Amino acid sequence: MQFAHFDIDYFLRTHWQKTPALIRNPWKDWRNPLEPDELAGLACEEGVESRLIMAAGDRLAMESGPLPETRFGDLGRDRWTLLVQAVDQHVPDVAALIAPFRFVPDWRIDDVMVSYASDGGGVGAHFDQYDVFLVQGLGRRRWRVGPRCDSATPLLPHDDLRLIADFHATDEWVLEPGDILYVPPCFAHDGVAVGDDCMTYSIGFRAPSRAELVEHWSEHLVDAMPDEDRYADPDLVRQDHPGEIAASAIDRLHGLVLEALSDRATFARWFGAYSSQPKYADTDWQPEEPADVNMARALIAAQVPLCRNPASRFAFMAQADDAVTLFVDGQSFDCVGDGALLARALCGRGDLMVDPALAGSDTALTLIAALIDQGSVAFDEGE
Repeated sequence: MQFAHFDIDYFLRTHWQKTPALIRNPWKDWRNPLEPDELAGLACEEGVESRLIMAAGDRLAMESGPLPETRFGDLGRDRWTLLVQAVDQHVPDVAALIAPFRFVPDWRIDDVMVSYASDGGGVGAHFDQYDVFLVQGLGRRRWRVGPRCDSATPLLPHDDLRLIADFHATDEWVLEPGDILYVPPCFAHDGVAVGDDCMTYSIGFRAPSRAELVEHWSEHLVDAMPDEDRYADPDLVRQDHPGEIAASAIDRLHGLVLEALSDRATFARWFGAYSSQPKYADTDWQPEEPADVNMARALIAAQVPLCRNPASRFAFMAQADDAVTLFVDGQSFDCVGDGALLARALCGRGDLMVDPALAGSDTALTLIAALIDQGSVAFDEGE
């Protein structure tokens, strides 16, 4: 699916991380990519993150999946919403929704969450810490958007949901199939289904917090530091009061910390691996058999497409002399020559026909074999 009319540059200048934006059906030919029954089926599967949110009087109650198949038959006409995370990892047509939004760098993309709501169903007024495009897939939903919130915004007491205590809408729209509502980080919003069979596709983006970066970058550094890398003062002289922590000592200690944190090249390599970790890092996608380089060579020569695992994350950083560092699922690969060309191509789209000339490249074949062995790519040999 692609946009037929949508001024991306204008959107980035005017709305991105600034103000909400309503985008009336910009698609060439909108088609809902997933049936409600298929979404319900995913919510019943182990390893799929899902939530069921139901109205309980004036409050909302939440159940976490996997849900029993009989649960949906028990809901009746009550107001309820089903939320399923990372549906793009399971349904190719849902994964295809990401492509039109790749004017935002891939490393910022999180996943596509899909919701289904009965008439009047919703998750309550809330705010998120990330950008989101809310694509109306089926039915209609009334969205109300309020002011920007922060950590001081009062919330209702709730064990599972972060709901705004005093929500006042500043804008309101009813979205039809194909319409999109963009909501920047921290803006209050509340969506309620208007009629049954209401499906919304939430394309969410990641934005690491300063605290998250400092914590994980520091952990990475600490793991690599030798025990003998310590404070030292070989130029120590006797000071007037033994109880004083001298300014010179603070300068030396502070410098010891800043020196470790300020290595930009090491930080860049760490961040590439860190940001490419899959959303569900504990899932093992490794094949039963290791990659066969000779078979890979034959499949490339036969123009069998190489497909990316939809659960995998790919990114690269350009280096000197056309070399690149490729990051895939938390692993890094230094690529030159044919390997660098292949790395850039792998980061371009979900599958590709590898240039047959690379069938004779040991560099390219070694990279493909490594990615196959970690479950990040596979050849699509059909049925």
